[in-house]
Amino acid sequence: MKPLLTLLLSFALLSCTAFTGCTDTPSGGFAGKPAPDFTVNDAGKNVSLRDYRGKIVLLNFWATWCPPCVQELPSLVRLQQQLGNKATIMAVSVDVDEGAYKKFVASHDVPPLTLRGSKDTIDQLYSPTGYPETYVVDRNGTIRRKFIGPQRWDSQEFIDYLSKL
Repeated sequence: MKPLLTLLLSFALLSCTAFTGCTDTPSGGFAGKPAPDFTVNDAGKNVSLRDYRGKIVLLNFWATWCPPCVQELPSLVRLQQQLGNKATIMAVSVDVDEGAYKKFVASHDVPPLTLRGSKDTIDQLYSPTGYPETYVVDRNGTIRRKFIGPQRWDSQEFIDYLSKL
């Protein structure tokens, strides 16, 4: 009986910790603070987060080797299509292997603004707990929400949330 109880308690603890990483955490220390600025040089052009002040930005950190990241990319693409120019999805890959990143981008449907950034810089500025990790940045450059794990970005609930910003 004791091994069964131990197994059930272990499963319950594992379930609680596993699902907490998949929910949004608006109080993760970033909400209400300015989004740390960074510049990415990708395909010969410099793109900075500050270039998008005045727009809502969905800042998504992902990697090609991350199955949940790849899983949520189509919903990011659909969200960008639905939002048009009302918001920008900035998908920043932390892939170290540039060749793998370029091959992935060429063969998959990715958001229009997909860039490869420095994992070290992203880690230093945002301290992600894992990938994917996404921040909603308002028009003033303030982080409104932080999401950990894959989401269904094109859900009506999320579109309504963004439209209220």
